[in-house]
Amino acid sequence: MTPPPCRTAQAALRSRHLAMLALGGVIGAGLFVGTGAGLAAAGPAVLVSYLLAAALALAIMRMLGELAAALPESGSFSVYARRALGPWAGFTTGWLYTWVTAVAIAVEALAGAAILHTWWPSVPSWAFTLAAMTIFTMVNMADVRTFGEAEFWFASLKVLAVLAFIALGAAALLGLLPGTHSPGLAHLAGDGGFAPHGLSGIVTALLGVVFAFGGMEVIGMAAAESHDPGRSIRTAVRTAIWRIALFYLGSVLVLVLLLPWRSARPGESPYVAALVRLGIPHADVITQAVILVALLSALNANLYGTSRMLHSLAERGEAPRALARRTGRRVPARAVAAASAVGFAAVVPEALAPGAALPLLAKAMGAAMLFMWLALACSHLVLRRSLERAGRLVLRTRGFPATTRAVIGAIAVLMVLMALSSATRPQLLTSGALSAALALTGAHLHRRHRRNPGRRTTSPAPSAASREPYPPARQHSVPAGD
Repeated sequence: MTPPPCRTAQAALRSRHLAMLALGGVIGAGLFVGTGAGLAAAGPAVLVSYLLAAALALAIMRMLGELAAALPESGSFSVYARRALGPWAGFTTGWLYTWVTAVAIAVEALAGAAILHTWWPSVPSWAFTLAAMTIFTMVNMADVRTFGEAEFWFASLKVLAVLAFIALGAAALLGLLPGTHSPGLAHLAGDGGFAPHGLSGIVTALLGVVFAFGGMEVIGMAAAESHDPGRSIRTAVRTAIWRIALFYLGSVLVLVLLLPWRSARPGESPYVAALVRLGIPHADVITQAVILVALLSALNANLYGTSRMLHSLAERGEAPRALARRTGRRVPARAVAAASAVGFAAVVPEALAPGAALPLLAKAMGAAMLFMWLALACSHLVLRRSLERAGRLVLRTRGFPATTRAVIGAIAVLMVLMALSSATRPQLLTSGALSAALALTGAHLHRRHRRNPGRRTTSPAPSAASREPYPPARQHSVPAGD
């Protein structure tokens, strides 16, 4: 079982760490670079795409926060899926998350190394990749407070960069920035209208921008190592929700108002063009620096999340038992080493064929995030009422069960849209095949354990159908509510 959450500030993540951890996972290269593709596909109506994606992602975060505050587990949503849907679901979501985030670690290390290589071309990119992996593995090998502080400052730098951009853009739009002409609302509807490509453009952009909100899942795993999970998660989720909405929607609105949508190019950051428009010198270098910080922050957060998921799987007997061991500082060091393995392995192909590994790894992640979100929403639908009866709710999702059902429906619609699009269909099929293979493996292992109970390495998770599936509620220091 997962050890009880730490009770001392020296050994635990605090609410300020958790809030920045959620921001650090979400505000990344998807915002700073991916916005260009969305703007080119939908025009100014990309605002609608971001609004819909944000509404879905933030509803997921709220549900995850509710479950994490009530049941702080290092396995987070995989544990909830096991309780609600069965051992096969916990196995599937746990290993799906492990695969996706382990690949993401390598992608982020390679992408960050590519930026550093453009600044110092005499140093090979593989050396930067190796350095990044070594530094962040060491950070995660230290106690959890060290990780939390590192992620807090990384996320703070990103937040300050986004706030500075919004402030500069707002000043320019109001005519307060010397030497810059305000376009007013001309770019909002002056070139083909607000939605020049109609509904299809909004849908195309939505399929791209929704993945920019991935990464917030790590906040659920951090609950198990937080000080006073009830108060910390409740504060962190409420704070992160409005901040993410402000930073994403605010910065995208500034982009839409500052730039003609036809100037956007997929794969290029529109923030560079906007900073040039504002007369900021070295706009490309500034944007690259912000993207580098975003990538390293995401690498740090994903390494933490992957190691905790591996540790949880090992505790349940669904991963090698050696990964369940902790150091004297309560760090699952072997799980951290295993989580970093893909990133270190990426150094070899990068040394042999610079630049070749990154696109291949990026395609390997696919649409797995939607399958994990779907499992989380279904778990919330099943567990919510029993948690309420047990008196464990500290944070509540408004409009339950209608909100949860709407989220499940929205994810299903997104999957259908991805299946209908030739550009996104391969991602959906790849992730679907991987999920199905993991589900079959998990079901087979569970049946084998039932036939040979003596070989079981861990006790099964309590059934969600049980009247008392949860341990007695701790006395939380905050009242239930939203």
